[in-house]
Order: sequence, then structure tokens, then C-alpha cells
Amino acid sequence: MNSQMRFAVALALAVASPAWAQSMDMRDMPGMSMPHSHDDHANPADHAKHEDTHAGDAATQPSAQDSITHNHMSMDHAGHDMSSMSTQALPPNNHVAPPPPQYVVHDMTPSQMTELMQMDDAAPTGMVLVDRLERSRSTSGDYATSWEAEGWWGTPINRLWLKTEGERGSTGTQDGRVDVLWSHAWTSFWDWQLGARQDFGQGPKRQWAAMGVQGLAPYWFETQATFYVGEQGRTALRLESSYDMLFTQRLILTPKLELNFYGKDDLQRAIASGLSELEAGLQLRYEFSRKFAPYIGVNWTRRWGSHGDVPDAPEVHALETTWVAGVRLWF
Repeated sequence: MNSQMRFAVALALAVASPAWAQSMDMRDMPGMSMPHSHDDHANPADHAKHEDTHAGDAATQPSAQDSITHNHMSMDHAGHDMSSMSTQALPPNNHVAPPPPQYVVHDMTPSQMTELMQMDDAAPTGMVLVDRLERSRSTSGDYATSWEAEGWWGTPINRLWLKTEGERGSTGTQDGRVDVLWSHAWTSFWDWQLGARQDFGQGPKRQWAAMGVQGLAPYWFETQATFYVGEQGRTALRLESSYDMLFTQRLILTPKLELNFYGKDDLQRAIASGLSELEAGLQLRYEFSRKFAPYIGVNWTRRWGSHGDVPDAPEVHALETTWVAGVRLWF
């Protein structure tokens, strides 16, 4: 065969090879078995022969699934970063649950569970709050020591309250009071209170029966309103409100307003009928903890009535500004 004939044969094979490759059925590849169409092997005899042939091939050649599994197992994972797989296996926030209990808790009575877990909402508790323990100096040059404290004992529904407030100057205790009250919660934020009050200091002592309410007004105003009935037809009404303004979680400014009304004059204790006394103040405290908070502040006091000509009447100032420094304690 000369060179021209060899060139023609090679060219014909090159042209025919792609077409033959595209027309080749996948079923003819070794190890591959594809489903047959309804037109394949129309002759039953040819079909049976074809099945026998493939049965022999399956016994001697690996299946497609075996080939894929073998190839997957033989893959080289050396170039892959497997650290992401371990990270994805961790729970959210890298939280790992603690191991289960190693023993079963024995049976307990409700009283034993309450004592062990301290979960009795009705258990009686108590608290003592010294809201003001301060040293003051007024614009008139007078120095005094003042206090205001309260404490309670009982349950969240029923409590026994003890409240005291007063001022002691160079001449002794000028004005003081003690309230003993029983308190009953009638809503989530308000308590009814019923009890007695004792006034002491300069002038004669006075006793009062007391009843009122105490709680949180809208917008978190601490509010107290107490009505008193005393000897010889005396009556009184005390209104008090305060609000904590938080500059930070520790630095707190507290404005406070107090009004005292009386039904009749009590000249021996420098009390006038009607609105007898109004006191407004600002207290800036820093809470090192909830139980210890030093503070500074200022108070403005306005008193009504003239008692200068009454023998043994305490000396009072109609208008007075007082600068204070003290500490707030909680037990």
C-alpha cells in the first residue's frame, strides 16, 4: 500500500471514530448495566441470550456501585482541611450539656424540699433599710443629725412594718415619730396598712391610729399616703413620694416630696392647721453595693403658722435650706 492509500485510510478512521464513540451504548461498557427500552431485544430468544450474557459479566466484573465505593475509599484526603467538620459538630455557643445525675434523689416531703431548695414563696423573711443616716447643716448655721429607717417581717402578702424618722440637734431630739403597721398586699404593687403612730421630741407626746396605702404609682414612683386620727379630735394626713433616676447602675439621683396636713393647730408642737409643712429634697447616692451607698443632698423646707409667742413651743424656721451628707444601709 502506497503512501497515498495509507493517508486515506487514516483520514477515514479519524472521521469515523467520534461518531462511533457517541453511538456506543453505555450497556456495552464493562461493568455497566442499564435498563432496556421496550424496543430492545424484540425477539424473546435474543432477550434470554442477552440476559445470560450479562449474568456472566456480573459474576466476573465489578458493579458500578462497587467501583464508585472503591474509588471513594481510595481518594487522597491529605489536601483537605478537616477542622471545619469538627467545628460544625459542636452545639450552638460551644455549649456542652453536663452529665446526667449520678444518683437518684430520695423521696422527700414538701417541707424537706422547701428547706433543701429554698423555694418556698410563702416563707417569712425580713429586711431593715436605713434610708437616711445623715449629718446636716442649715443656712441658719444649725447642725443636726437626722435618720429615717424602716424594717419589715413577714410574707409577701402579710407583713409587720416598723418605721421611724426624726432629727436631733444641739438641744436634743426636735421631732421624731415611730409607726408600727400591719400591711396586707391587695394588688401586685399596693399594700393596705393599719397600725399606730407615736410622736416624741420637743413638746408633748402624741399618739395616733394610722391607716393608709403604700406602693408603686405609675412610672415607678414610690408612694405613701397615711391618714391619722389622734386624741382630742386631732387628724392628720401624710403624703410622700420619691423616684429613683439612674444615671448609671450605681449613680442614682432621688427627688423626694413630703406633705403634712393637720386638722387643727397644735401650738405646743409647732403645728398649724391645714398644710403645715412641705419638704422637698434631692439625694445623689453612689451604690458600692445595694447594701451600702453614701450620698449627698439638699432639702428645702417650708412651714406655715407663727408660734413665737407660745410658751415652751419649739423654735422653727418658716423657710430653711439644709445641706446633707450621709449613708444609706440595707440589712
